[in-house]
Amino acid sequence: MLYPSIDSLMKKIDSKYSLVSVAAKRARNLQDTGDFRLEKYSSQKFVGKALEEIHAGQLSMKERDEKAVYSDE
Repeated sequence: MLYPSIDSLMKKIDSKYSLVSVAAKRARNLQDTGDFRLEKYSSQKFVGKALEEIHAGQLSMKERDEKAVYSDE
């Protein structure tokens, strides 16, 4: 994967773990719904398209509320 670079993606999302998590969830969503946010993609695969959306500023990571109780806990 050459585009977008990991350095440019790390400026958008602060950790590699979070980056992988956001990209994987969005790739699954793209595969299931086909709801594309960009007009043109360089990548053919859904994970690459998700990373391009992160790079373009279309996706971001929500900060977790420490006081909230989530259903998976």
